[in-house]
Amino acid sequence: MSAENKGREVNSQNPESTDPESTDRESADRESTESLMPLWEVFIRPRSGLNHKHVGSLHAPDEVMAVQAARDVYTRREEGNSIWVVKATHIVASDPDRAAENFEPAADKIYRHPSFYDIPDEVGHM
Repeated sequence: MSAENKGREVNSQNPESTDPESTDRESADRESTESLMPLWEVFIRPRSGLNHKHVGSLHAPDEVMAVQAARDVYTRREEGNSIWVVKATHIVASDPDRAAENFEPAADKIYRHPSFYDIPDEVGHM
């Protein structure tokens, strides 16, 4: 094998290669994988009566496999009582640049804060 061909072989195996064709191919492969295996956000409720909490993300082809994978990955030590999975594309978030108009109106409604209410002792997790 000539030195020239040897150099090409090394470059073709180099993951940091800046070859535009390989970059385009990797991007297309990633898009194809994401369409076949969408991203799911996982929420776990540790015990009855508590809120579900976001614990991470995973890729799965459908909701059944997403729940099974979430169970296997995030509840290995029986930490969970309930699992929710949501396609990441279905989550809509507020715009951080508009936080003032979204959240400032709540500042003048102090009656909504739980400090004005007596919580019974039976409600231990609040």
